[in-house]
Amino acid sequence: MPPLEERDSRPPEAPERSHGQRMAALERANGIRSARARLKRDLKAGRASIHDLLQAPPDYVATAKVFDMLLAVPKYGRVKANRVLQQCRVSSVKTIGGLSERQRRELIERLRA
Repeated sequence: MPPLEERDSRPPEAPERSHGQRMAALERANGIRSARARLKRDLKAGRASIHDLLQAPPDYVATAKVFDMLLAVPKYGRVKANRVLQQCRVSSVKTIGGLSERQRRELIERLRA
């Protein structure tokens, strides 16, 4: 390994992508954001269930934080959402796709109580 002074201190560059590739990625990201926003509105209005969401999350929610989804549930604010996550031993930065089966099961049981 080279000494510290010889190492390149520049941040790594993003891979080269064509304009078409960047636009396709932007379109995909905007589609995911729109679908998540729609889901949060449905959770807030009671048209969607957090239990169903946690049991069988759609692909576009896999990288969403559990904390952010809990905030969309009626009567759940930051304090209550953090308390539920702590009781279920789930980090506040955990994504829905990253939940273990134990965490998923405990969250569903806690949210039903």
